[in-house]
Amino acid sequence: MSYFVTGTDTGVGKTRFSCLLVEALRAEGIDAAGFKPVCCGDRDDAVHLAAASGGLTPDEVNPVWLKASVAPLVAGMLENRPVDPQDLIAKYRSFACEHRQVIVEGAGGWRVPLADGYDMADLAKDLGLPVILVVGNRLGALNHTILTVDSIRAKGLTIAGLVMNHLADELDTAAITNKGMIEQLTGVPILAEIIHGQDFLDVEPFLQG
Repeated sequence: MSYFVTGTDTGVGKTRFSCLLVEALRAEGIDAAGFKPVCCGDRDDAVHLAAASGGLTPDEVNPVWLKASVAPLVAGMLENRPVDPQDLIAKYRSFACEHRQVIVEGAGGWRVPLADGYDMADLAKDLGLPVILVVGNRLGALNHTILTVDSIRAKGLTIAGLVMNHLADELDTAAITNKGMIEQLTGVPILAEIIHGQDFLDVEPFLQG
């Protein structure tokens, strides 16, 4: 099953998780590949996803690269290269025809604007994929997670589950208690918990369906 990976914010570990998932799926003999529709700023996310996907090129996994480190809508305006949502959808469908399982990584958070009147949530809706929400485990995660889960549900999409990503070695009280509270408050299962520096992933929860 292919997935759309989003996050509670930018910098919460979407790329790290997506790479680990692609690598774990490929280790099971599944032709899995990562797909990053839009990159803004540097292209490190696409480079890592391409490497995890069995040596694909950044151009293959990332059809739109905007140089400004801002939201795609703004970057497109600055560079006079507006993002075309229909082109992104077509590029995904073409890519998906070449791979059994595709892990689509969004840019930034769930509602990041891509084009005028069109955001990342709209793209996920148009792709029709179940959503995995990566939670940066830190103070504020409860609020960000609840808001994002509510928004995903309002879009009529399936939430496959959450991934708790520990952003530091040391866990404070918020990080320690977030896991249990998030499951209780959202009713969404946590599929994986990634500790700081972890370089593997149990693929079993992601093989359903």
